[in-house]
Amino acid sequence: MIKAVNGNEGTSESGQRYDHKHIEEKWQKTWEDNKADLTEEPKPDEKKYYALSMFPYPSGTLHMGHVRNYVITDVLSRHYKMSGYKVLQPMGWDAFGLPAENAAIQRGINPEEWTDINIKQMKAQLKRLGLSVDWSKEITTCKPDYYKWTQAIFLKFYKAGLAYQKEAYVNWDPVDKTVLANEQVDSEGKSWRSGAIVEKKLLKQWFLKITSYGERLINDLNELEGWPERVKTMQANWIGRSKGACIDFKVRGHEQKKITVFTTRPDTLYGVSYIALAPENSLVKELTTSANKQVVNKFISKVSAMTELERTSDTTEKQGVPLGTYVINPLSNEEIPIWIGDYVLDDYGSGAVMGVPAHDTRDYEFAKRNNLKISQVISTDSNKESEVSLPYIESGITINSGDFTGLDSQTASKRIIIKGAEEAWASNKTQYRLRDWLISRQRRWGCPIPIIHCKDCGPVPVPEDQLPVLVRNSRNMDSVSHEKDQISTNHQPSVNCPKCNKEASPEEDTMDTFICSSWYYLRYTDPTNINNPFETNKANTWLPVDQYVGGIEHAILHLLYSRFFTKVLYDQSLVSFKEPFKRLLTQGMVQGITYKNIQTGSYVKLEDIADPINPKDPVTGESLSIIYEKMSKSKYNGIDPASVIDKYGADTARLFILFKAPPEKDLEWDDADVEGQYRFINRLWKLVNQYVIDSSGIITKDTSKDDKLLRALVHTAINETTKDLRENPQFNTAISELMKLTNSINQYYHKVSQPILKEAIYTLVSLLAPFAPHISEEFWITLGNKTSIHQEAWPIYDKSALVKDTFELVIQINGKVRGKINVNTKLEQEQIKKLVTESDIGKKWIADGRIKKVIYIPQKLINIVC
Repeated sequence: MIKAVNGNEGTSESGQRYDHKHIEEKWQKTWEDNKADLTEEPKPDEKKYYALSMFPYPSGTLHMGHVRNYVITDVLSRHYKMSGYKVLQPMGWDAFGLPAENAAIQRGINPEEWTDINIKQMKAQLKRLGLSVDWSKEITTCKPDYYKWTQAIFLKFYKAGLAYQKEAYVNWDPVDKTVLANEQVDSEGKSWRSGAIVEKKLLKQWFLKITSYGERLINDLNELEGWPERVKTMQANWIGRSKGACIDFKVRGHEQKKITVFTTRPDTLYGVSYIALAPENSLVKELTTSANKQVVNKFISKVSAMTELERTSDTTEKQGVPLGTYVINPLSNEEIPIWIGDYVLDDYGSGAVMGVPAHDTRDYEFAKRNNLKISQVISTDSNKESEVSLPYIESGITINSGDFTGLDSQTASKRIIIKGAEEAWASNKTQYRLRDWLISRQRRWGCPIPIIHCKDCGPVPVPEDQLPVLVRNSRNMDSVSHEKDQISTNHQPSVNCPKCNKEASPEEDTMDTFICSSWYYLRYTDPTNINNPFETNKANTWLPVDQYVGGIEHAILHLLYSRFFTKVLYDQSLVSFKEPFKRLLTQGMVQGITYKNIQTGSYVKLEDIADPINPKDPVTGESLSIIYEKMSKSKYNGIDPASVIDKYGADTARLFILFKAPPEKDLEWDDADVEGQYRFINRLWKLVNQYVIDSSGIITKDTSKDDKLLRALVHTAINETTKDLRENPQFNTAISELMKLTNSINQYYHKVSQPILKEAIYTLVSLLAPFAPHISEEFWITLGNKTSIHQEAWPIYDKSALVKDTFELVIQINGKVRGKINVNTKLEQEQIKKLVTESDIGKKWIADGRIKKVIYIPQKLINIVC
């Protein structure tokens, strides 16, 4: 039951203007007082629906991208709740990270204090949207009651051999002074957050062994039928599966040493003219001759200053130097020189490649530059070596390949691998572009890694009963060093080793914040559990998430990591599902009108422009381009959601953000369209309140034709709106159906009987409820109901309402259209023929003519030939 907030609660406001501020504040308070959004746990025989938006970073300010994301999820939650499902729609905060730490340093306060202030602000802003979020499920990743379990899950990975520490060249952000995962470096070699050119640095770091799950991560993409193909393709390309073979090349003069390379083209083995190692490869130092040492060291120093993009780009000239040592080709027994090349990456494969210049573009360029041998071993025909231009990179027929000459590439590859396996120098292998996930971060405001370093015992896990390892708290954040050469920022006092009880040191690095977001959807199902991260039965009841909503920018990072975590937890029997998200909706960006100087690349505020029609740069006088770009403070094109809610109301903001564009497309902000939705709400306000005034005076009369027409329109709206919310959410077309139904009710308002008009009004309000929850609640009470509209059942589609008793028949006489008549659907063809001949049209055009032939197309047309 709806409880009254004040003496006028639940009374009609008919005749009064639409006061969105009063209505929205009233119902938000009512919902909160009544705990209307608390989650009900589903029983075994009940349907469940888990709707989840990617949780926000608490920046302190809500933007229109947030509004779009959370309103989409809320509409689905409300719809499914009305449809009889038990619904879980939680909210939380992805709260660790650099922005809070940097803000705290600037202000001289604790980052937790800064984060708490921002969460309080954003929570209040979110509540103004009328979201049906269950705030009792709220989680915050920077709180000990959450990151205790992040640490516990890390230890499960560690004990399973999936977390390890090693010294490696890592991506170093010189601005934020921290390490980045490969996925956090963009295609231009820049940091995903600071935009700085990423450097390489040799550090001892923690990794998660995501490569062990590469095959399952790529294969199980086929099971994600509710995911956009674009996202699945992005993940498949990032994982980058390649099938080929590992080939061992023995090093001459080093009988115990061999260099292993991976290749997808064993058929080209006779064409190998050099082996290239990554400059960082551990074998380089050992295999470099004294005569080449100076040149090699100089080259390594040069490459260390290059970004990965510069090293691997197709447009960058490939460079290298020889080590002065050689390997033996296992097929031809030829000596092959060993080089280091800037384009070879140590953390991809074995950090070594075999150079086949005649059949690889990159190798061809490298060989040409360094005067290396180029031997063609593949052609279009076994006798046509000269008829193809090099490099010839296609498959073909082997030439100059000893016993394997004359074979097609596929057959040659298979036979060469068989021979190599027999002689123990080759084996089949599937390799991935994916590399292990580097999770170490040299920052304080992050989840501490629960490892103790003991001189005697090595790395030792912190016992689970001693978790959490607390974040180091200090108000004097300025003491954190950000000097490039002093990386460690989380110095802690010594502790005792859990194994031997001797003095030891705690791990100083913190975890990548993506660790925290890789399992949060599980914690929502059991957020107050003090004994485990979550109860398995609760997680298995609610998961996988039925609808996940977030930006396309998370296609590789967050979504791939979450899939990895779920599979690991599945393998440990902690969950019964292999994928975390059943359906994924990647909503488009919200764009605003932007004034940009194309020459300088600078953006200009609207208030600094004298003439918005023909805008000029106030500094240079140059013409400005008027374009739509993603809303951003730096582009001066953002719209504050609070200002829209203040002026038009949350229901208007919700309708606009959903109606303007399909959810997966970018949305261009336009004030005129916002006002259009506000006018639509006011039309609804007028219609419903007019009905309340008129309903007692409407007389039931025989208007069966119009009754049937309006009822058909009502159930068409139910059917189309339901499909738009179920099959492939299309909120813009669903709202369009509400607009059409509103117009139809106005059209037939004085033509139909009271029961039909009541059904139409009640249906309209019910269909509107998920989209505009405040005004729908107001309408429902104004109509005389005592319960919440959001507790009512979703309207049921009645197919029979669309069945017509009559149809319009086109009459042709001798092939020419002479008119139309309404015909009962139950009449047979002979009856219809008689009806037509006796009609005014038939009497006029058939007259005394003799009917030779009748052509009848059921329920469409009759042609009488005289």
